[in-house]
Amino acid sequence: MIELYPHGSTGLRREPGSRKTAALALVALTALVLPARAQNVTVTAPNVVLMDFATGSILYSRSADDPIQPANMAKLLTLAVVFGELKRGKITLDTEFPVSNRAWRTGGAPSGASTMFAAVRSRIRVEDLIIGAAVVSGNDAAIVLAEGIAGSEQAFTARMNDYAAKLGLTSARFVNPTGAQHDGQRISVRDLAKLAVHLIREYPDYYRYFKVPELTWSKIKQTNRNPMLGSSLGVDGLVTGSTKDGGYGFVASAEQNSRRLVAVVNGAKSEKDRMEDTRRLLDWGLRSFGERLLFTGTNQIARASVYSGAQSSVALVGKNDIQILSLQGVNERFTARVVYEGPLRAPIAKGAEVAKLRVYRGDQLAYEAPLYAAEEVGPGSLFGRAYDSAYEFVTSLVRAGFRRVLTRNS
Repeated sequence: MIELYPHGSTGLRREPGSRKTAALALVALTALVLPARAQNVTVTAPNVVLMDFATGSILYSRSADDPIQPANMAKLLTLAVVFGELKRGKITLDTEFPVSNRAWRTGGAPSGASTMFAAVRSRIRVEDLIIGAAVVSGNDAAIVLAEGIAGSEQAFTARMNDYAAKLGLTSARFVNPTGAQHDGQRISVRDLAKLAVHLIREYPDYYRYFKVPELTWSKIKQTNRNPMLGSSLGVDGLVTGSTKDGGYGFVASAEQNSRRLVAVVNGAKSEKDRMEDTRRLLDWGLRSFGERLLFTGTNQIARASVYSGAQSSVALVGKNDIQILSLQGVNERFTARVVYEGPLRAPIAKGAEVAKLRVYRGDQLAYEAPLYAAEEVGPGSLFGRAYDSAYEFVTSLVRAGFRRVLTRNS
């Protein structure tokens, strides 16, 4: 059953970040019996998310959108920029970059932080620097890559923020490529999971560096900082991190029986706690879920209102089948909303992205996907456009009056 809240009605639900949002509530996706909170996994970290790689489904979350300091987990974005340069042919794995005095002093052996022990004034291949950053979270490796690609850490950090913006990581704000603690450096665990999924999907040839077991540089041998590599869960990446104030964090991915999950925890009290939380999440997720088909192919999901168009609404569709992971043996309760800034304004091209489908487990966002116009909508007649303008003007006055009443009563 699809229940429509007309634009401007008291049933209108305002979504974060929207200006004027119409919402369609999709209910009763199945015979619903048990609530989504029937989650039988225990984790201690305050910021947690478990994401399915294939569908983007969120299987578990806790304060997943709160901004956190990523520490060494920031190197995921650093490496995303590097991998992008490699894919575009701007650099190669054999390109060599010099180790500056700054990189050595602030990120190398004298810094006392995580380092690959790069020697000052030496030259190091990009591939070795990637391993230094991915395997042992070397700050010197990250700085050398940043300086070599962009000329300075500051210029490279600007590229990181641009990259995050293009990916839609709205919580992300970076001020350095190493993850060194800074009040201005922030990202949510949900966006860290999205970033990990992007790295695995977009750069499969380079993702393998996260599971290199060890690195020996300057005659110093270090093992991979990922404590779960080679475990029975099938963990094959990514990185850990910690800050004095923010606690211990972990971004990990595991694959079993052709299913891949990404888990992110942050704020754990110890290295042991973050590993146990991650292990529990991945084990539970890999054992407990099966795929549920919500919508087939490009069948119509809903209709959105159209302003000044040849027709008053347009059909909304997805690009492919829309699936979500659901707890096996439990009829979970899902609520879905189609949200858009509305009414949409004609003309609308067929295939234009005009809305989003958001599926919730309880009050937790479990899945999000873009929706597209299934048909072209041309401009309406002169009379129709004038009527729509008058209608929009009147309803805007009604909305404004309604908001004032709510403000006075709040």
